[in-house]
Amino acid sequence: MSVQGFAQDRFAGVKEVLAANLASGADIGASFCATIDGETVVDIWGGHADPEKTRDWQSDTIINVYSTTKTMTALTALLLADRGEIDFTKPVAHYWPEFAANGKADVTVAHLMSHSAGLSGWKEPLQKSDFYNWDKCTSLLAAQAPFWEPGTQAGYHAVTQGYLVGEVVRRVTGKSLGTVFREEIAEPMGADFHIGLPASEDHRVADLLPPPPNAAIGSGGTSDLVTNMATNPGIDVLETRTRAWRGAEIPAAGGTGNARSVAEVHTILANGGMAKGKRFLSEAGCRKLLECQVEGTDLILGIPVRFGLGFGLSGGMTPLPNDSCCYWGGYGGSIIIIDMQNRATYSYVMNKMEGTTSGDVRGFGLVMAVMQAMAA
Repeated sequence: MSVQGFAQDRFAGVKEVLAANLASGADIGASFCATIDGETVVDIWGGHADPEKTRDWQSDTIINVYSTTKTMTALTALLLADRGEIDFTKPVAHYWPEFAANGKADVTVAHLMSHSAGLSGWKEPLQKSDFYNWDKCTSLLAAQAPFWEPGTQAGYHAVTQGYLVGEVVRRVTGKSLGTVFREEIAEPMGADFHIGLPASEDHRVADLLPPPPNAAIGSGGTSDLVTNMATNPGIDVLETRTRAWRGAEIPAAGGTGNARSVAEVHTILANGGMAKGKRFLSEAGCRKLLECQVEGTDLILGIPVRFGLGFGLSGGMTPLPNDSCCYWGGYGGSIIIIDMQNRATYSYVMNKMEGTTSGDVRGFGLVMAVMQAMAA
């Protein structure tokens, strides 16, 4: 199956990797992008935008990337922190007074950013439609007690993190997180990534193919925490095909974009705060995210993690080339890796989902092809 787009000559082999994934059926449709020094060196796509293979995956095809969205949310918070509008060391209740309820007065914004706030899910029963009710989702989290002592352990806040960080952003700016992201990052960058997709763009959205039932997120859960995260109210992949999901702001899981937009937005972090001739953050503000906040076996994921401010760090579940790297990915396989040492970003986005929460071998295989070419 032919792969469209371009790759600089030394990265020609990356096209072959994606073509092989499409030919084998590992991918139905996908895109991959890599940047170095703020320059896009690989921007490729191929396959089909739907499991029925009636629509080609095109240059401007976009798709829900699940938790890869969290990196955009984190970047928005980092930008505000760099301006002095948010202090990660301060209690959340400094910005959101109601949050102090039920023993959370000392929970910091850094705890929210690093999945260590003890709020990996909702205690009150929720319906799927409640994801679209911002006030309900945030007020319930503000009222409930933590599941564990905040700051002591990581426990992946799969959906709740976006509401938590997003509400801090709203309290500080008076605007929704999706609005701040759009106005301060996406529009100045010319980036085709959306936290809250306008209906006018629905025709470009590819359809996700859910993973096998026994590989779905939380399906192997053995603890009450995992069950709570996975089933209250649970994630229905087919919901991503609805206008309600696409239009809502779900800042931990509902972002829509492609590999190009994900990789190019994060050139901000890879290049010391500069992108497309504009300064978004100071270099110190970018590197702040590399400060490890919590490490150990994640209570939800069940694997070793090292979390900085909104990103996974080197030494956690995923091997990274150096200590100046960070990454995260989305349920099903999408991924973004940011390498500050080599001033590079790599992103893979797809529609055939595997049962992973933060990237899989398809994306990492493409990343490795780029890294090997860089080292040659």
